[in-house]
Formats: sequence, C-alpha cells, structure tokens
Amino acid sequence: MRILIWHVHGSWTTSFVQGPHDYLLPVNDVRDADGLGRARTWTWPASVVELPVVELRRAEFDLVVLQRPHELDMVERWTGKKPGYDVPALYVEHNTPGGGVPRTQHPLYDQDRIPVIHVTHFNRLMWDCGAAPTFVIEHGIVDPGYQYTGEVNRAAVAVNDPVRRGRAVGTDLLPVLAAEAPLDVFGMRVDRLPEHLRLDESRLRTVDDLPQSLLHGELARRRVYLHTARWTSLGLSLLEAMHLGMPVVALATTEATRAVPPEAGVVSSDPEELAAAARHFLDNRELARATGHRAREAVLSRYSLARFISDWDSALERQHGLVGR
Repeated sequence: MRILIWHVHGSWTTSFVQGPHDYLLPVNDVRDADGLGRARTWTWPASVVELPVVELRRAEFDLVVLQRPHELDMVERWTGKKPGYDVPALYVEHNTPGGGVPRTQHPLYDQDRIPVIHVTHFNRLMWDCGAAPTFVIEHGIVDPGYQYTGEVNRAAVAVNDPVRRGRAVGTDLLPVLAAEAPLDVFGMRVDRLPEHLRLDESRLRTVDDLPQSLLHGELARRRVYLHTARWTSLGLSLLEAMHLGMPVVALATTEATRAVPPEAGVVSSDPEELAAAARHFLDNRELARATGHRAREAVLSRYSLARFISDWDSALERQHGLVGR
C-alpha cells in the first residue's frame, strides 16, 4: 500500500514507517511543518520516500493518514482528492483534548467517513467524537535494547519544550522533586529556564539536545527516570526509558497508570511521594536495577513494535477500499 503521511511526530512516525508499506512524505524547499520530509535524527527505512509538494497532484497513493485538522483541506488542495471521499483516510489523534474538558469536541466530531485513531484509551475517553468511528492503537516502540547502567546517581527527566508548555509537562514541579532527588533535565539549555528554576547544579542541571543515537545511552546512565507530565498524551520518552531498563517514577495522570504497572516503578499524584520514591531508587541501586528489568518486561509486553504494526495493518486494510460505499 502507498500511504501519504506528514512527518509530524518523529518518534511516533519512526515506529509507524517500520510497516510493510511505502510511505510518501511531502517535502518543500524550507522543510517547514508541512514539508519536513524524512527525519534527520532517526533512522528510517528506504520505503519512506520524500515527495515534493508540487508533485502531489500527480502522485498515486492508496490511503492518507491525517494527524492535524488543517491536513483535511491541505490534502484536497494539494492532491485534488477529498479525504474520506476520493481517497480512504484515517485520522491519528496524538493529543489529550484542550479547552472545556471533558466536553471538548474533536475536529472530526460526528462525521462518519474518517475513523479517529487514538493513541491511548484515556484520549479516546476524554475526547468527544460524537458519532465518529473511533479506535485505539496503543504506542509501539522500536526497541533500543537494554542499556541500563544507573551509574550516574541522579534522576533523568526528559521533557519537550518545558518552558512554553509549563504546567502541562510539570515544569513547575522540578524544584519540589530536585529538593529530594538531584535531576538531569534532558532536552533544553539552562539559560532557557525561568530564573526561579535555575537551581544549583548539584540539584538541577540540564543536558542539551542530543541526537537519538546518544540520547538513549545517556538516559540509561541515570539511576531512575522521572515522568512529570500532568496533561499530555502518553509520553514516548516514558516508554523508551522502560525499554532501556530504567525504573520509573511517574505522575498518576492520563495514561501513566496503565503504562506503568506496580512492579515497574512508582505512580502517584503526590509530587512529594514521587520525590521520595526517586530518592529511594537513588539510595538502592540493586532495587533500581531489578525494578528496571521488570519495567522492560512490562513495556515489551504491552507496547511492542510487532503489536503496533499488526494493529495498524489491520486498521489500514479495514479502511482501504471504502471510498464510494
């Protein structure tokens, strides 16, 4: 099958393109959000092909996978085909709803031509999709392999855009957690932190953006992984940490309670309890190692790449050929 899809979320797309299909990714001269093309920091197979935007109208494809509301109009303008009518389409909803939760209506609310695929059961529960057909395909991860050493006696935190997203990713909780467990925050420079978060490096230090080839190894050197997100979808960094064999300590929000069983770490809505749990792992290296092994077993069982690809193949086959019915 030839699938048209935009490069929106690199980690998720890395898993998606491991399937047995050909994947067409629009690309433009500036490589902006609507023409990013292939990833530069992930390894993708040769079946992922860049297609210049100007060639889309002549391109042949069997199905389009949408991920953002404006792609509905963009597909029609750029290809001449209306998703759900002229070409089969699926819509992947990566995010938790915003606005008046739990009454937030999904952009594809009440239509019946394009199924909405949620990445977590929590997201499906919280979005109001009306009569739109909805399914859940849980995440799957390209296994980075067991890499845990825990040699650095600090807790790792990986957050995407922590200053702008603030409370959503739990940036405000860092001082509370750092008071008990020294933190290494991956993904940003210290000069981007607000002044009140610039703690002494013995308590909180930042690690600049690293290529994927180095990130996993550096995370796995830390003793424990701390997941601070309040209101995001299930962060792939949490699942990656579990794949690496790290014990995890996570806020009991959104899908975390499903993703992290009791034997894999500690899940709580009390930041002080999380801080104490992180401290306990820092002080007990063998406990951390044993818990990390169980975290890896749990994540391989529920979030394997093979299951993810199989679920997606079923969804694609089910939707393919429905135009005109």
